[in-house]
Amino acid sequence: MARTILLTLLVLMVATGPATAQKNREEKVRDDRAKVVKEGFWIYNDVTAGFALAKKNRKPLLVVLRCIPCEACVKLDDDLVDRDPRVRPLLEQYVCVRVVSTNGLDLSLFQYDYDQSFAALLLNADGTIYGRFGTRSHRTSWADDVSIEGLAQALRGGLELHSRYPKDREALTAKRGPKPEFPSPEKYPSLRDKYGHQLDYAGKVVPSCIHCHQIGDAQRQVHRDRHEPLPAKLLFPYPHPKAIGLILDPKEKASVRRVEDDSPAARAGFRAGDEIVSLEGQPLLSLADVQWVLHNAADEASVKAQVRRDGKTLLLTLKLPRGWRRRDTISWRVSSWGLRRMAAGGMVLEELSKEERKKARLSEKEMALRVRYVGQFGAHAAGKRAGFQPGDILVSFDGKKDLLRETDLLAYAVNAHKPGATVPVIVRRGEERIELALPMQE
Repeated sequence: MARTILLTLLVLMVATGPATAQKNREEKVRDDRAKVVKEGFWIYNDVTAGFALAKKNRKPLLVVLRCIPCEACVKLDDDLVDRDPRVRPLLEQYVCVRVVSTNGLDLSLFQYDYDQSFAALLLNADGTIYGRFGTRSHRTSWADDVSIEGLAQALRGGLELHSRYPKDREALTAKRGPKPEFPSPEKYPSLRDKYGHQLDYAGKVVPSCIHCHQIGDAQRQVHRDRHEPLPAKLLFPYPHPKAIGLILDPKEKASVRRVEDDSPAARAGFRAGDEIVSLEGQPLLSLADVQWVLHNAADEASVKAQVRRDGKTLLLTLKLPRGWRRRDTISWRVSSWGLRRMAAGGMVLEELSKEERKKARLSEKEMALRVRYVGQFGAHAAGKRAGFQPGDILVSFDGKKDLLRETDLLAYAVNAHKPGATVPVIVRRGEERIELALPMQE
C-alpha cells in the first residue's frame, strides 16, 4: 500500500520541561546532520555546492527544504533514500541537496509556499526551475495532496524536461518569480539582528534557525508595519486548486480526479480524467506547479490550459472571477497565527456544524464562529483581556454578519482596520448576547 507523505511543522514532544525539549531538539538536528554527511548521498544545507556539482556532472538538481526535527520527515527521507524502489533510482539521477533552514536562502530563486514543512524544487544548474513539489491544505492530513507516487512522477517529469533542455527554456521562464524586496530571510526587518545567514553549529542550532513559515510572516509584517493593506497574494498564497473546483489526483502530476459543480473549473470545461499538460504555457510536474500558476494569477484573470483527454489535446480557458482567491481557506496555515494576533486577539475560531447551528437557531447564512481557544500570553492574549471566553459564539464582527469562516474574518479584519483600532464584536454566551471590543494589533 502506498505510503503517504505525512509531514508537519509542529513537532509534538512529551517533554519534562522546556530545557529538556530544547536539548532533545538540538540533539536531533546535530544527529541528522552527522548521519546525512556520513552517508554522503545528500549534500547537506549547501545549495551552492549542489549547483556546482550539477553543472560539473550535467545533472538536474533536486533541492528539498524540510523541517528539522520532525520524526515523520526523517522517516520520509529514510523511505526515499534507502527503501522505496520507485524513488531511489530517480533520485540517483539528480544532484540532491537537503536544506534544513532558510538562513541565507536566495529568495529570488527559492519562491514556494512557505507554509510547507516539505517543499522541493527541481532545477537546472543554470537556475532554471523545472518544477516544484510539496502541497498541504490541512494542518495534519496530507493524503489528498501528496504521495510517494506523485513525487516519483514529478522526478520523472523533471528528468524529461532536463533531457530536452534548453528546448523548453522559454516555457520555463515564468516558473521563476519576481525579484523579492529582500534578498534573503534574515534581511527582513522583523528577522534582522535576530538571525544570521547560516545555522550556528558552534552554539545552539535550534534558536538560530529561520523556519519557512517565518518568511511569510516577515513579508506580511513589512506591510503591517507600514500600515499598508496586505496584498491578496500574501493573505491567500498558493491557492489550492480545490478552491476553484479542481480536485487533482495526488498520485499523478496534474490529473483531474473530480470537478466540483458550478465552479470556475467546471465552467472552463475540465472533466474527470483530464491530464493538465500545461497552464499559461508552463509544463506541470505536480499540484504545486498548478498552485504556482494560480499564485501568480491576477485577482481577475483568464488562464490558458492545455489538456490531454482520450488521446486528444484540448485548449481550455479557466476564467478566474474577481475575488476568487478568497474561496481558499487559510486557517490551517502556520502563518494564520500571526493573522490571529493582528486581527483576532489571539483567538482560534471554528465554524458551528449544521446540527449546532440548528440547536442555536442560527441559519447557514448567519455568522456563527465559536471561540475554540483564547491565547494566554502577550499580544495573543488580547482577546482574553477584552473579555472573550472559550465557547463564545461570534455572531457579528464590526457590524458584519456574513463572515462565515475564520478565514473570512481574518482576511476582512486585517485590512479593514489599522493597528490600534477597536472593533465591536457581538457574541452569544449561552442565552446572552454580549458586546465586546476587540483591539487590532501590529
